[in-house]
Amino acid sequence: MGSLYKDEQDDWITVCLKYLLFVFNFLFWVGGGVVMGVGIWTLVDKGEYLSLLASSTFAVSAYILILAGGLVMVTGFLGCCAVIREQRSCLSTYFSCLLLIFLIELVAGVLAYVYYQALSEELKQHLSKTMTENYAQPGKDSITQSVDRLQQDFKCCGSNNSFDWMHSVYIMSPAAESRLVPDSCCKTITPQCGKRDHPSNIYKVEGGCITKLEQFLADHLLIIGAVGIGVACLQVSPSLLLRFNVQLKG
Repeated sequence: MGSLYKDEQDDWITVCLKYLLFVFNFLFWVGGGVVMGVGIWTLVDKGEYLSLLASSTFAVSAYILILAGGLVMVTGFLGCCAVIREQRSCLSTYFSCLLLIFLIELVAGVLAYVYYQALSEELKQHLSKTMTENYAQPGKDSITQSVDRLQQDFKCCGSNNSFDWMHSVYIMSPAAESRLVPDSCCKTITPQCGKRDHPSNIYKVEGGCITKLEQFLADHLLIIGAVGIGVACLQVSPSLLLRFNVQLKG
């Protein structure tokens, strides 16, 4: 009698774990879409600014998130199938995939937070040099377009202020046609509007484009880090449930 009761209790626990794992897997599938979405959003939303950065850590973090999100969605779907069919071998493989994804997401999150700490110094050292030496130069079209959009999107002019353009290779060249700043500094862009640098004509923002871009990238890095580490930590609970379920079936 006691043995029969114990078997029924084990069956009840197994059924509960089965449904819990199914729910967790569905949530993972949705979470995988969110993780992938954050990675894609990071690259698409003003992604051309990446050419203004000295390192590729920011982009690498986003690509890792996209990879992890895709793996989560696939693994979540396979996990649901494995739970429904109650195949121990599939569940063990699924558990291994969860651990792999956990590590990938953790790496993306840590990379984002580490780069966040070094972001300010990198921008100060690199952005000013990029804008003054590479803007409107042969073979630097992508940088020129990125700088133009940066100044228009964030309503700023120059890395620290508009006077930074005085030392620009472009402004000192005949190609500038007596401009004091690029036309993208103007509040309303018209041909050769950069010849007049009065505050009524161009953007005069304290801290310049460095402050604006730093805040933008910092916000994205915080989101990448939070999503990567957060989803990775959430995977611990179903992983423990999965191991317990496999042990019960053994």
